This record gives sequence, C-alpha cells and structure tokens, in this order.
Amino acid sequence: MDSKSPSAKSEAKPRLTDLVAASGCAAKLGPRELRVLLGQLVACDDERLLVGAETLDDAAVIRLGDDTAICFTTDFITPVVDDPFDWGRIAAANAISDVYAMGGQPLAALNLVCWNTCLPAEMLARLLAGGAEAARAAGCMIVGGHSVQGKEPKYGMAVIGTVHPDRVVRNRGARPGDALFLTKPLGVGVLCTAFKAQQASEAEYQAAVRAMTMLNRDAAALALKASVNAMTDVTGFGLAGHLVEMLGDDPGLGVTLQAAALPLLPGFARHAATGLVPGGGARNRDAFAERVTFDASVEEVPRELLFDPQTSGGLLLAIAPQYAEAFAGAAAALDFGAVRIGSFDRSGRVCVAGPQA
Repeated sequence: MDSKSPSAKSEAKPRLTDLVAASGCAAKLGPRELRVLLGQLVACDDERLLVGAETLDDAAVIRLGDDTAICFTTDFITPVVDDPFDWGRIAAANAISDVYAMGGQPLAALNLVCWNTCLPAEMLARLLAGGAEAARAAGCMIVGGHSVQGKEPKYGMAVIGTVHPDRVVRNRGARPGDALFLTKPLGVGVLCTAFKAQQASEAEYQAAVRAMTMLNRDAAALALKASVNAMTDVTGFGLAGHLVEMLGDDPGLGVTLQAAALPLLPGFARHAATGLVPGGGARNRDAFAERVTFDASVEEVPRELLFDPQTSGGLLLAIAPQYAEAFAGAAAALDFGAVRIGSFDRSGRVCVAGPQA
C-alpha cells in the first residue's frame, strides 16, 4: 500500500485524527440535547432580526436597511483528515456554506482556532493557509480571528455575508409538489471514520475531500435563478435531520425520497458494512427516526446513509415543478451536478421508497 495513502499504517506522528474522539460535524452535540438547550434560551424580539434560531436555520439574518441585511454564522470542526491544508479548506467551505444556504454572498470571516501546542507550528500554518485558499475562492476576506489552547484541535470561522432582505431563502418554505434536489454525494461521516481507522483507499479519500472542499456557491446561484422555495445544507444532523427541519411542525408537509437516487461517495457501503460508522449517526437516528418511514424493500445501506452526519455537505433544494427540469439541466455543469432525490408531498413525514417493482 502506498505510504502516502490515508489507509497506510504509517508510524508518522502525530496524526490529527488520532487526537479527536469524533471527526468534523459528527462531533456536534446530539440533536435531542441541543433542542433542550435551545428551548431554554430567551428568544430575541428585535424587529431587525429577520431570521433567528427558532427554525434551526443555517444563519441569522439581520436587517440593516431597506435593501441590505447581513447573514451571520459560525462553524468550527475537529479534523476530518490528517492533512492540515485539506482540513483547513474543508472547515472554511463548511462555515461559508451557511451564507450560501440563506441566499447570501460571503463578505468577511474571522478564524477560530483551538490548538494543541504539542503539534508543530508549521501544521497550524498549513491549516490556516488551507482556510485562506477556500475563503479567497469564495471572495470572502479573512480579517482576523481568535485562538485558544486545547487537547483536541478545532478550526472554523465566524462568517458575515450580505443578502437583500426580500431575497432571504429559509430552510422552510417548501411546498407539496416541489422537487427535492441534492448537490453533493452523501457518506462523509462513514468515510471520515474510515480515514481515522486508516481503512480508506486513496481514491476514496480523494473523492471525499473533493466533495467536502467544493464550495456551494455555484449550486446556490443556480438555485436562486430557479426561484428556490427552500434551501439548507446537509451537515451534522444528516439527510434525515435536515429534511425534518425543512418540514418543521407542518402536518401537511412531507417528502418522499427514492432510495435508489441517493448519491453515494465511493466506499460508503463497504465501510458501513464493516461497522465503521460514526457515533453521530446513532444520535441522529435516535432523534429523527420517529419522523422517517422506510419501505420494507429499502436495504440497510440507504437506511444508514439517511442518518450519516455530513461535513461540508451539499445543498438540499426545494424547486417548484415548473422550474425543476431547467434547473437540473443547468446544474449538470456543476462538479457533482444536482440529483433529484425525491419530491415534497402532504405525508407529514420523510418517506423513503424502495426500488419499484
């Protein structure tokens, strides 16, 4: 096996992923615990706040004037890979994605760093260089930051973007009949667990890194042109969790997924079958399974996939049926395209349909 492969049993130390209990967005607090904590917070009633925490949207939105609002978000993650430069690019793309998911354009960011001082300083420099590269590609200025010491390294950004107050896109707003599109393949949680266990191949590693480092900029721009009704990115709560957030408490809104249409990263099925699944997947299943129904014919791989925690995942898009075909055609030019994985309906649930007879 190539000694440069993430699967190689190299004796080189330290490995970043050896220093953390959970990788990337799989390290989030569980959805159940988070809901309890958020329920104890006092809601902000300032009239300038257009989007707060009430619907668990991707970013806060604050009106500054009649034609200007800011999107404000933050995200930081533990290492998902051992290459600090790749980790930096992934973490920055993950943080900046929240602005795109609100229909905004990123403007400026602050670096957030928790660093184990036993690690080489050169490694931190490479991490920040990776973040800077992703931010430059997004047209986002890095204007400062903050650092603390800690055993488990973490990196991310606080990001501000701009959006017109009348053009904010929420995670809620889908309508029965809307087509559901996904713009990146799934399976990052399992693949990152395989990286950590040094069981992933070089090809699997490269495919996952390519997906995680790709900005959601172009997909969001095409969605806005298609008058997208609702938009969010898929991260730590997995596909099921973020779909449940899109449905909200509306008993008349549901979504039916086609299991065979779900796009997979290479290696997911193999590693999931051997038990290389992150703990975050079990927490997601516990939190969201009551809103999810599977056809009996749906096999275990897509069931696991639905709850797999993603890091820097793709966008979930609710596109009105009259725009769906044109959007799919335009999105074919994206790196991963945009896969139609289902449709919104009136079921009140996330339903997963198996292969048609």
